[in-house]
Amino acid sequence: MTAVSRARNLLHSRCSSHLTPLIHRNLSSFASNIADTSTALTIETSIPFAGHMIDTPSRSVSTTPSEILTFFRDMATMRRMELAADSLYKAKLIRGFCHLYDGQEAVSVGMEAAITKKDCIITAYRDHCIYLGRGGTMIKAFTELMGRSGGCSKGKGGSMHFYKKDSGFYGGHGIVGAQVPLGCGLAFAQKYNKEDTVTFAMYGDGAANQGQLFEALNMAALWELPAILVCENNHYGMGTAEWRAAKSPAYYKRGDYAPGLKVDGMDALAVKQACMFAKEYALKNGPIILEMDTYRYHGHSMSDPGSTYRTRDEVSGVRQERDPIERIRKLILTHDLATTAELKEVEKGIRKEVDEAIATAKESPMPEPSELFSHVYSKGYGVESFGADRKELKASLL
Repeated sequence: MTAVSRARNLLHSRCSSHLTPLIHRNLSSFASNIADTSTALTIETSIPFAGHMIDTPSRSVSTTPSEILTFFRDMATMRRMELAADSLYKAKLIRGFCHLYDGQEAVSVGMEAAITKKDCIITAYRDHCIYLGRGGTMIKAFTELMGRSGGCSKGKGGSMHFYKKDSGFYGGHGIVGAQVPLGCGLAFAQKYNKEDTVTFAMYGDGAANQGQLFEALNMAALWELPAILVCENNHYGMGTAEWRAAKSPAYYKRGDYAPGLKVDGMDALAVKQACMFAKEYALKNGPIILEMDTYRYHGHSMSDPGSTYRTRDEVSGVRQERDPIERIRKLILTHDLATTAELKEVEKGIRKEVDEAIATAKESPMPEPSELFSHVYSKGYGVESFGADRKELKASLL
């Protein structure tokens, strides 16, 4: 099979659940421009890795034209989805809490490139794009965001509680840092069942000082669990800069007895290399910490303008110098994998796909009122409420 065929097949297979035929055609036009001599590429990461108690991986990352083009398509889709969520929230079609991921897309796509769906991911409440990376669809994402019954959590989870167990995604979690012990529990199950897989437990720099994180890491280290703790350091825990909240903001060194690696989280290929390295290490030796140096363009949540504790110049500076999508765009153009016009055409197709997904999501009905009482307790483990004399049954929920 030629490089062109391989690129086309991969792009089609990975697009099938997300994108319209228009985008399929655009991505196929990418593949037609790839010469047979471009079957493999070696790209150097933007900056070196920094290691704690461990030798760092090579900066030279093996990739393919197909992978680079897929990175562009996936990150552009995530970005457009989050920008649309911003508009839907302002239109009051999304209610409650809503935390957007734009700026951090390279962490999700790089991680997915390094692992399989048998590996597990668990994260905090900034979870829309992690869900999409795990194979979720934009339709189910928008449906859940709008609280409709067709959502990935049946409209009950909303923005903070996406879930896709069949792809190893164990949800977004609203309590700060609480997903890390759960992630170590998943890693325990993986080791117990001899599955040869790992769990990525993701948390932000704001959660890095949580006591439960250190308790979980201690157990994971004692039992040599295949747990990879991923600190997505976007430098602001809510509205507090990292240096104001942490005596040591070098989060990859915080494990003391566990090794760590600091990664440019705005470089998808660096994330891929680090996650491949971490998975190999964790399967043999136990937990490792990855600190992803990244940045969020929106505020902490939709109720935070994101401009009171940082300057607009700071945000625009990151956009200009480190944006993950623009880095991949530059790489594509440098290696003549596509033209500027072709990339813009794909982005145009993605906007159309997002609009179609929103229109479909709006047609999904709201959950029935009776659904308020389902999925609360496992069957047979409900509660009964009695009167003061313990004789009169007041209510039963089984």
